Amino acid sequence: MKILKNKKALSPVVASIILIAVTVAVSIAVAAWMGALSFGFMGSGESLQVGTPYGWTSNNVTVYATNTGGGVINVTHFRVSGNGKQYDFGVIYQLGPKVSNNIVCNSTDTLFTLGYSYTITLITSNNKEFPTTGTYNP
Repeated sequence: MKILKNKKALSPVVASIILIAVTVAVSIAVAAWMGALSFGFMGSGESLQVGTPYGWTSNNVTVYATNTGGGVINVTHFRVSGNGKQYDFGVIYQLGPKVSNNIVCNSTDTLFTLGYSYTITLITSNNKEFPTTGTYNP
């Protein structure tokens, strides 16, 4: 076998760099493909858009909520916290996909004090919390 001395080839360093670059590019492409594929198999999470509380009285408040996801959301609790107090109320509201509704917290007790800020949290059957904040100024 005759060895040609006039032919030039890639140096081992350049060849190694090219192999590493190709490997990284292929792995990024596979990771992106697998990531996009896995989103199709996972269920969509709950997505609830909660508006600013309104319609305040000393013992009730209304929150406008919109289900922006693709599945049904069951709101099971209504939490009111502020002015050093916290109240939990069991409620039953079901919001279908792309549906909006007023969710009302009614109490026989006085909940709100004039001028104080309160955080209203809607809690779903999956224990996901959606807070909003407002000040009681009727």
